[in-house]
Amino acid sequence: MNKSLYFSAIGAACLLSVQVAYAEGNEVQDMSDPLAVFTQVGGGITDKGLNLKVGKTYDTGKDNVAGMNVLEIKGIGGETFGWHNDESRLNDSVDSFRLRNFSANLKNGRGTQLDLSYDLNSEFGSASYSFIQALPKIGPLQLYPLAGAGVAFGNNVMGDDGDFVSGYSIPGTFGLVGTYTKIELTDNIWINYNPMYMATLSGSDTYKEHGFENDDGVLTHEFAVSYQITPRANVRYFANWTENTDFSDGDHRVEFNYQL
Repeated sequence: MNKSLYFSAIGAACLLSVQVAYAEGNEVQDMSDPLAVFTQVGGGITDKGLNLKVGKTYDTGKDNVAGMNVLEIKGIGGETFGWHNDESRLNDSVDSFRLRNFSANLKNGRGTQLDLSYDLNSEFGSASYSFIQALPKIGPLQLYPLAGAGVAFGNNVMGDDGDFVSGYSIPGTFGLVGTYTKIELTDNIWINYNPMYMATLSGSDTYKEHGFENDDGVLTHEFAVSYQITPRANVRYFANWTENTDFSDGDHRVEFNYQL
């Protein structure tokens, strides 16, 4: 499975919760609430280099609907700062970026996300649209099912005849379903576990049969543990792996986020 597709599927996990909040003026939002909408900056170190993130709220023009755009630039200085076990994947250039447009309804706890990811090394990316519904909280546990669909695109993609198609093309479409969880351990510590299944829907035979880790579908996993340092700042550890990749061989990162 292409890394940009993987991050596209799991990226909604950071945008879910039972309640939705506007970032009004300098009012501090609950950063442990993944559906909270606020202007933010962040950065961190990963096994593939440094990541930078900036998020900005905006007026959707709709009653009770909050909106936010988030840009992430990933893999900066991977050869210098990264420690991935496959050193051939590391270089000091940016390796990928991700742009998300997110909106959430204050009344019904429903969110939508337009997610664009692109891997600069493989010149392959995806664009997807998903619906998210927050379910009632059960003690410290919160569940958020998600469903969506998207398209894959790339430069010089291999066709069914084994030849590469010159220029950019769309080899196929995919669907995704999953469940996000948040478990509150204390007022300042929480964990997330976010399984997600992605499968090809249509396109070339090569894509339909091998679009996700050389198969037609894949189950991915994300685990995170977070600590709220102050009302405006937190630190988070993430691990991402799949049914075909051991936890130790997956992607690992530590990031710091600050609410403006």
